Amino acid sequence: MCGRFTQMLPWRELVALYRLTENMKARNTEARFNIAPTQTVPFIRLDSEGNQVVDDGRWWLIPHWAKEPSKAAMFNARIETVATTPGFRDAFKARRCLIPADGFYEWTKADDGGKDPWLIQMPGGAPYAFAGLWAHNTRMETPVTSCTIITGPAVDPISQIHDRMPIILDPSVFDAWLNPATPVEDLIGILAHHLDAQMQMHRVSRDVNKATFQGRPEPIVNSL
Repeated sequence: MCGRFTQMLPWRELVALYRLTENMKARNTEARFNIAPTQTVPFIRLDSEGNQVVDDGRWWLIPHWAKEPSKAAMFNARIETVATTPGFRDAFKARRCLIPADGFYEWTKADDGGKDPWLIQMPGGAPYAFAGLWAHNTRMETPVTSCTIITGPAVDPISQIHDRMPIILDPSVFDAWLNPATPVEDLIGILAHHLDAQMQMHRVSRDVNKATFQGRPEPIVNSL
């Protein structure tokens, strides 16, 4: 699963990474160290002319046909069932996105009964993109745009602490992933082009166990 992540990219780097149009209005992209489900996050999608643009959405997908938010967890979609699950399949067919990040957290149980968080990043904290889905709902009282992160089986070293992880796409497949014309039968293959094996991880302070904590967590020396 992916239940918390970080996004520290300044606007200039976000524009360069995703080929956003130069005349797009600059944004306030203050560093975020503990993004939690239901919070608003930026995501990259294609507009009607095929340009990559940045949008904002609630990190908890609300399908376009829903009359109210689901009580089931909709902040992650499993790669094994994303094409068939009613809440995700429409977005999987035509509304795919990239969710910028530069770290995510998983937890292990400690000897004292508490939970120790691990920050998982690329070498040097380099930015990357989660494979995501998005939706725009106008059936509820207040229209809402939302998104979700696709997860798959964890690979080493992440599998040492958790059996699942978010899908991190190789930039070479960004265009095909975003393109609504990409055949559905090609999408699972595209999701296989991920960068997970490059990930590194280290323990951080338990401050991030609280979703209300917004500071930078302190690193813990005795990491894997």
